[in-house]
Amino acid sequence: MTRLIEVLDTTLRDGAQGEGVSFSREDKIKIVHALDALGVDYIEAGNPAASPRDAALFAELARQSGPAHATLVAFGATCRAGANADNDPGLRALIESEAPVISLFGKSWRFHVDEVLKVSVEENLRMIGDSVAYLVKCGRRVFFDAEHFFDGYATDPDYAMATLRAAADAGAERLVLCDTNGGGLSGEFGRITAEVCAQFDLPVAIHCHNDLGLATAGTLEAVQHGADQVQGTLGGFGERCGNADLCQIIPNLVFKMGFQCLPDDNLRALASSARYIAEVANTSVPANAPFVGRSAFAHKGGMHIDGMVKNRRTFEHIDPESVGNRSRYLISEMAGRGALATRLAALAPDLRKDSAETGDLVVMFKALEGEGYTFEDADGSLELRILGALNRRERFFEVLDFHVISRKPDDARNSQAYVKIQVGNEVEITAEEGNGPVNALDLAIRKALTRFYPALKATRLQDFKVRVVGGSGTASRVRVHIESTDGTNSWATVGVSENVIEASFIALTDSIEYMLMNEKRKNGEG
Repeated sequence: MTRLIEVLDTTLRDGAQGEGVSFSREDKIKIVHALDALGVDYIEAGNPAASPRDAALFAELARQSGPAHATLVAFGATCRAGANADNDPGLRALIESEAPVISLFGKSWRFHVDEVLKVSVEENLRMIGDSVAYLVKCGRRVFFDAEHFFDGYATDPDYAMATLRAAADAGAERLVLCDTNGGGLSGEFGRITAEVCAQFDLPVAIHCHNDLGLATAGTLEAVQHGADQVQGTLGGFGERCGNADLCQIIPNLVFKMGFQCLPDDNLRALASSARYIAEVANTSVPANAPFVGRSAFAHKGGMHIDGMVKNRRTFEHIDPESVGNRSRYLISEMAGRGALATRLAALAPDLRKDSAETGDLVVMFKALEGEGYTFEDADGSLELRILGALNRRERFFEVLDFHVISRKPDDARNSQAYVKIQVGNEVEITAEEGNGPVNALDLAIRKALTRFYPALKATRLQDFKVRVVGGSGTASRVRVHIESTDGTNSWATVGVSENVIEASFIALTDSIEYMLMNEKRKNGEG
């Protein structure tokens, strides 16, 4: 029988402690629903005792009857030193959150008991036991987070174990072994987890931080040695270097180790879920992120592409679609007709590697690369250029004219853009202000087109990069690379010119046209 591994996501609690990460209550509700749809077992949604915003979140989720599949978890500390658990305001806030499960953290490292709590080791054990017992008496399930457990075990294993025993004897349902400082080696996690599992007849969880870059490895080691629950964040958000990344842990457990984590077929939503949560967090999934990044299954070398064409297993360790990703073949100076033929298979299946048109396309792309274009990370522009050269590119609009005016940046909206756009037989003229000329031009184009294509309202620029590729001084040719998103999917386009506004215009219009083309395909019209 396949062993089931529980998944607890702490993006909304531990992940929110990452530098530059800030979630509004509305953001958190969106993420709760996304995680619930993905199929995680538990969602640690925040600390209602420490944050009024988190308390309001739990109240709102209670009004909404919470997630459909996942169980909500509230996070908080044991009672204070010298205080009775039933009079402790922090524990009372955890009860009032109405979360059915409480992640209760307590100290497992004597160093912290001495230097942070400044209480006796006996008092710390009393605080753990009384707090767990009180929450259980109030009808809550308790997961005991043994903070700094691995550091504590390394210096005083008997006391670290005693903290687990205090929680277990008081009624805790899970014992969570935490590498809070993220400084443990993965091999240690396996050995110590096995010793804990041998002494306790309770499910054991593993919670790693990534300060050594070993959070995923440590988590997998712990599972191999008996841990029944993994904890982390979707995307690795978290304190300092981040938490264990569930986007790496879950597929490794399933595809490489034979465990079950999510409901059947839900793993196919992993990449889109990661992108959505990153979008809500106002960041992006790194291109080279394992399993879910844009480059995770991207192939550039000619020999690699040749192997992939013959058998995908030659250079892909799993089927990309099993995690919601896809194979990509990058067109560059390293790959010629073979790489191009893989793209033509979907865009122009009537063409072959040795077709005359394929040869013409290779010549065209080499000429564009000579001008400063690169298409390996600009799939949108690549596809549009191919279709254009084959006279198969649909024109959704034509920009008849545009002007951009910038003035001294005395305020944020220091530029204006005017555009004249034709869609079919209709002409739209509009203007918009923006923070800089490119932003103003982007807003003006979208404003003019939204009347014809309402789906544009959901799209926005996610990244904008400018690089000098030829010439010298201010007359240099520049390449503008744009990444756009609709909140679920992302795509990239590129433009090159001596005029940075023109280069931006090329990349912007490519981005919009590519989105419209895919929207039409999605609706079964293309």
